[in-house]
Amino acid sequence: MDLYDISFFLSTMWVGPFWFGMLVFPDHELTKKAMEGPWFFLGPIAIWWAVTFADPQGLIELAKDSADPTRILDGLANIMGSKPGAAAAWAHMVAGDIFVTRWMWLKCGDRGTSRGLTAAIVFFGVMLMPVGVAIYLAASMKNNESDAKPTTA
Repeated sequence: MDLYDISFFLSTMWVGPFWFGMLVFPDHELTKKAMEGPWFFLGPIAIWWAVTFADPQGLIELAKDSADPTRILDGLANIMGSKPGAAAAWAHMVAGDIFVTRWMWLKCGDRGTSRGLTAAIVFFGVMLMPVGVAIYLAASMKNNESDAKPTTA
């Protein structure tokens, strides 16, 4: 096991307890307290920095390739095809997934979204972010439509 295997494992395991808390124990005080500060995403961000500093050449090459618009995708593919690039990309994705999932979880709490729907949003928010965001947006639009309907007496 090398640095990149370890960083992949650690970035995944870092967000696990936060995700599990939002998913299974959304109303528990420990979950609410854990999700107040930045700790839920700082681990993967720190791992991204560590991986990037361990092999800065990949980022340097990407910057060079970015100067030529016809080479950007090739440069990104080269980086992503390496262990350092894949490990850094994974830490980046995990940090983004948990950050957006937390935001959706908080919004669901503010809106009084059902626990089942919130659990689906949180589950897919980390596992398949586009699906989680789609569910959240669909639920938000439905919620907005029901709020806009006039009530009859």
